[in-house]
Amino acid sequence: MTSSSPPGGSARRSRGRPAVPLDRILATALQLVDEEGAEALSMRTLAQRLESGTATLYRHFGNRATLITHVIDRVFGEVELDSSSLAEVSWDQACQTVARAMFDTLGRHRKIAPLLIEQTPTGPNAMVLRERCLAVLLDGGLPPDLAARAYATLSRYVLGFAIQLAGSGDDAERERVSTHFHDLPSDEFPATRAVADSLPVPLEDEFAFGLELIVDSLRRLRTP
Repeated sequence: MTSSSPPGGSARRSRGRPAVPLDRILATALQLVDEEGAEALSMRTLAQRLESGTATLYRHFGNRATLITHVIDRVFGEVELDSSSLAEVSWDQACQTVARAMFDTLGRHRKIAPLLIEQTPTGPNAMVLRERCLAVLLDGGLPPDLAARAYATLSRYVLGFAIQLAGSGDDAERERVSTHFHDLPSDEFPATRAVADSLPVPLEDEFAFGLELIVDSLRRLRTP
């Protein structure tokens, strides 16, 4: 006599696990990166966080690269920019505002930057942000080729500093580095000792200083 399946068993297998909303998947993926780092994001690890199976994720994403695309775009969706406010300031001020907004957003997700190295963001939120920045540059009088290069430079500048955010030291580490510079022998490191009171420069100050240098150069290159 052939044994029968448990009541409802075949139906449960055909239905599989319940679907997980896309928004919950992306929120959990971003939380995973924030807590454990970009290298921790995998389909298996994310499925475990969701208490689901990888098949649930593959319903939404064909592979890890596609998942990363969506996670990155979710972060870009957090960049806060007011179009009306941008329109009220000069193009160079608007340019700095966009760059700072991007940097501030990546600062809230300090471990996300390595994922941005893996691919060029092309999600809907990233495209809107790119469009706004390019519009600012074009409206400021930069020719198309210069506007494209300027946007690429600004984006990579922001990304470079965002990568450093994950490893930026606390006050104790900055104090340790400062003490080290002050204790260097002046006959071997006279230049370093001369500026030791100003070292190390806080990362946020470095970012602001370098951004002003870039924008100032663009002012000189733009069409009069």
